[in-house]
Amino acid sequence: MNRFLNPLLDRFPVGIFVVLALTLGLAPFLPQPHVWEKLRMLAGGTLVRPIDMLDLLWHAFPWVLLALKLVRVRRRSH
Repeated sequence: MNRFLNPLLDRFPVGIFVVLALTLGLAPFLPQPHVWEKLRMLAGGTLVRPIDMLDLLWHAFPWVLLALKLVRVRRRSH
């Protein structure tokens, strides 16, 4: 990882990233989480509008941060 991202990931506990992923990453919750809807569109080849692509990035970003934080924590524990 790079010099900018590592200090950011180290600054916050895992719980913050979990809360972000479960709230922003899944919002709105009904009728289905946006990230799930956009991933289905991507798999089906219907994710073509720029607003939908941006929406996927916005809702997937907390999940990516959580994954990076978990990788960082695991590497530091070994």
